[in-house]
Amino acid sequence: MAKTPAKKTGDAAKASDAPKTGGIHKPVTPSADLAEIVGAAPLPRSEMVSKVWDYIRTNKLQNPENKREIIADAKLKKIFETDKVTMFEMNKHLSKHVK
Repeated sequence: MAKTPAKKTGDAAKASDAPKTGGIHKPVTPSADLAEIVGAAPLPRSEMVSKVWDYIRTNKLQNPENKREIIADAKLKKIFETDKVTMFEMNKHLSKHVK
């Protein structure tokens, strides 16, 4: 017989059901250069990074020999300020373009 999960009651249910608004969930406003990739509306950092990765994959900007390396096109060059970065450096460059 399968057990059914216990229902949340009291304060535990209220705390876990509350929308997440801090840290990477806090909406940030992208700069004009970053808005060309992710849009101008405020969005959480996690979603912003996701959209940047979608852009990188769609435009095939990962180095085929080293997938950790991102080769910047004209739009990304405005953000990265260099021809290529590693995936580990990317967030450092993105953080300069959000408020």
